[in-house]
Amino acid sequence: MTCFPSRIDDTPRVSFEFFPPNSPGMAETLWRTVERLAPLGPDFVSVTYGAGGSTRARTHALVERLRSDTALVPAAHLTCVGASRDEIDAIARRYRDVGVGHFVALRGDAANGGSFASDPEGYDGSVALIAGLRRIADFEISATAYPEPHPDSRGDAADIDHLKRKIDAGATRLITQYFFDNDHYLLFRDRLADEGITVPLVPGILPVTNFARVVSFSAACGASVPDWLARRFEDLDDDPDTRKLVAAATAAEQCQELAAEGVGEFHFYTLNRADLVFAICHMLGLRPRPEAP
Repeated sequence: MTCFPSRIDDTPRVSFEFFPPNSPGMAETLWRTVERLAPLGPDFVSVTYGAGGSTRARTHALVERLRSDTALVPAAHLTCVGASRDEIDAIARRYRDVGVGHFVALRGDAANGGSFASDPEGYDGSVALIAGLRRIADFEISATAYPEPHPDSRGDAADIDHLKRKIDAGATRLITQYFFDNDHYLLFRDRLADEGITVPLVPGILPVTNFARVVSFSAACGASVPDWLARRFEDLDDDPDTRKLVAAATAAEQCQELAAEGVGEFHFYTLNRADLVFAICHMLGLRPRPEAP
């Protein structure tokens, strides 16, 4: 039987992802979440960028407020979509000037769900974006990785080569797309090690708050939903209390198994909700720090 870490030195490092709120009510929910999770001492908190750059202004506002009003370290998502190189470089310099030094650099998706197309004067993908950010300053740059093939995958060899080019361009960390079968992550980690890729590979963890929505989104992003997960959430559509307990237990179990395999860092896709993530972190041994913001 695997046990959760019992000493403070055994506890994993964590980071949290938020998305920009689009209403006053959602903003209140987000800031309650920030206040709840901040005392856990995350390494950083990332803020997403909507498809096609659709949340650009709200992303900027949230990142800058996190930087000015909290002691958290914000990481701004930045994509190649809908902006020229000069515009993206100006955004990066604006962040730099307010003390933001960490980016999550992504290719990005078209706002209408269509195929990716870069701006004629823009960066043509994540590798070029990472290199462009590196030319501006010595930023910390996280990039994405896919334990299961991305819908645009051109095969394993091409995917590995693409990751190597991201790292050569300046990426210092890889954060994975969420997954539910840990074997996908562990086999992927072994494959990267065999290829000489040694930067941290941080598993992205998604607690399931709405199973039907997860199934729909997973079909679009290439993440598989195992049958055993479907059975866990069967007949719980109208039972939110039980669904929440099952979601917390499932994600905690996933993290526990990964920790037993030597994983010491987790990135949580919070969906701007604190309860499940706080419970999972508690089960992993994290406790609020008295001096935390």
